[in-house]
This record gives sequence, structure tokens and C-alpha cells, in this order.
Amino acid sequence: MTDTQIKAAIAAGADRVHDVYAGCGCQAQCGGCTAHVLDTLRPAPGAPVAGD
Repeated sequence: MTDTQIKAAIAAGADRVHDVYAGCGCQAQCGGCTAHVLDTLRPAPGAPVAGD
């Protein structure tokens, strides 16, 4: 799973790790990329939050 695929899945509405994996057409195997998916899903500290 690439960063581009992760961002595309999020742009398509994925808002949970499971949804990102599904949007990329894969499943968590070793969980090595889960931290990166979570970091991509969560806004950076101090970043504007959608709707504000």
C-alpha cells in the first residue's frame, strides 16, 4: 500500500484504518503500515480541522 493509495482512500471517504485497507484492496497482514495510516488519518497538531 502506497502513500498515494492511502490518501486516495481517505479522499474517497475512508475514516478508519479498516476502511483505508479496504479502499486499497488489501488487509492488514503484519500491521507495519497501520501507524502510517493512523498518522495520515489524524490531523497534525495545530492543523485546521474540517468544518472550523
